[in-house]
Amino acid sequence: MIFNNNLEIFTKTYICAMDYPSKVLAKAVEEISGLPGIGKKSALRLALHLLKQPESQSIALGDALKNLVTEIKYCKECHNFSDSEICSICANEKRNAELLCVVEDVRDVMALESTGKYTGKYLVLGGKISPMEGVGPNQLNISAIEKKVNEGAVKELIFALSATMEGDTTAYYIYKKFKNFSVQFTSIARGIAVGEELEYADEISLGRSIQNRVPYNEKD
Repeated sequence: MIFNNNLEIFTKTYICAMDYPSKVLAKAVEEISGLPGIGKKSALRLALHLLKQPESQSIALGDALKNLVTEIKYCKECHNFSDSEICSICANEKRNAELLCVVEDVRDVMALESTGKYTGKYLVLGGKISPMEGVGPNQLNISAIEKKVNEGAVKELIFALSATMEGDTTAYYIYKKFKNFSVQFTSIARGIAVGEELEYADEISLGRSIQNRVPYNEKD
């Protein structure tokens, strides 16, 4: 109880001063504050919260973060996160290999999977074409699409990209590159608001979008 009270006093004092009595604590705050959306004050609160918890809990968190970096792989087939060389979706023989859903990010795969409405496979591009950010086609996993299309297994390419200028540019580039192949091009229905990132769409709208996909038109 005394320890917790002292921590509360310490928090109020050093959040304002940002003068750490411990180099270990200062290093922890520095590393935590490097995470997106977390400033020095929030990082200090998190570090102090961890000090209040049982040692085993903090160690378990540290081990989980270490394993996150050292053990997660990218699926050789679709570039999704995986614990093995081939992810569970690509390894699932019940998934329809003729359907290939092209997404920007691993989070988009998670969003679509949460709907339970899609039974095909995926290809994670790893981003979208954005000249302003220095991202061109060569920085994306577009060559993986070419490999699958050349193998002849893919019958339909589904664009599930964000409804932004960059997303539309990426879809158009892929369409132009593969339009002479015997592949049908479709896009998820625009029940998703223009400018909205796929990962933030609600599950019902996203599920309907993948079910009610429409033919892709280069003028879209």
